Amino acid sequence: MTRTVLAGAATALLLIAAGYDSVGRTADAAGPVAPSTVGAAVDAHEVGRAVYNFRCYFCHGYSGDARTLAASYLAPQPRDFRAATAAELPRDRIAAAVREGRPGTAMKSFGGILSDAEIDAVAGFVAREFVLDKASNTAYHTAENGWPEHQRFAVAFPFARGERALDAPVESLSAGEREGRRLYLSACVSCHDRGRVLDEGPAWSARPVSYPRMGFEPGQPNTPPVDAVSSASVYAKHEVVPQVAGLTPRQQRGQALFQANCAFCHGGDGTGKNWIGQFMEPKARDLTQYSAQTLPPQRLRQVIRDGLPGTSMPAWRAVLKPAEIDAIGAYVERVMFAPGPAGDSIALRR
Repeated sequence: MTRTVLAGAATALLLIAAGYDSVGRTADAAGPVAPSTVGAAVDAHEVGRAVYNFRCYFCHGYSGDARTLAASYLAPQPRDFRAATAAELPRDRIAAAVREGRPGTAMKSFGGILSDAEIDAVAGFVAREFVLDKASNTAYHTAENGWPEHQRFAVAFPFARGERALDAPVESLSAGEREGRRLYLSACVSCHDRGRVLDEGPAWSARPVSYPRMGFEPGQPNTPPVDAVSSASVYAKHEVVPQVAGLTPRQQRGQALFQANCAFCHGGDGTGKNWIGQFMEPKARDLTQYSAQTLPPQRLRQVIRDGLPGTSMPAWRAVLKPAEIDAIGAYVERVMFAPGPAGDSIALRR
């Protein structure tokens, strides 16, 4: 909404400067004025730019690449002008689409809204600015528009451009990238609509706003069987402690320590898909996605001992003794880790 208002305001100023009203018609004339009558300061190309910024950017994008929130909801998606060649998308074809629309798509006819001169101007603008020159339209982030020294926000640029995924694991981001993502989500997203993600996720999903125990209490008498627990709550089933035979005394000690301390966030099964683990941001680590190859024993024990900066994983060195940390590591490796290199290929790191 913010971007729409700002783009509309900028367009209105440009058109007024040219003697046009908000739809590209002169304020003192009953009919449209051909671009050739506009003063030298604002030629047909600039009139086309003004019409585009007012009418077309919402779906086709400010830079003509169709990377907008609206575009992501449309099927088929709007045309990415910058990906087309002049042979594929000549000026007359663009003008025809603007005038007549394109059946089977969200592109409606503007024949009753824009004059022939305006259609010709905006078609010429798209053909030259995006298809031929692969340009990025008028730079919005300028001092005149209230954005002096825009380069100082460069840490957020990779997320605005889609070069870095917004849902990239926090441990894969540098300190600068973490700050860039924070800045993007707190400020830039209001105009840039959305960023690239690795996993779109379900259109609708449950959010853990309260603890859905459904009468389930781990370790207590009369606890429903696992299948009943699974059907009652998507979170409670991950509180169930894995039953593994043949644990060594050290692993048994690790199990007791893990379930008493670590399971609060990582769940009884180590997946982090329990209520607390899913409520956290970033979410608790799914330990079952690792193996001894992807998360070596010494690294696992270091994370338990020193914590993981940038996450909710605390340092346990002041709570647990070295032998206890080692016991937890032995338990996790035996019960939760994948048996081989099939585990997650991204190891935890600072």
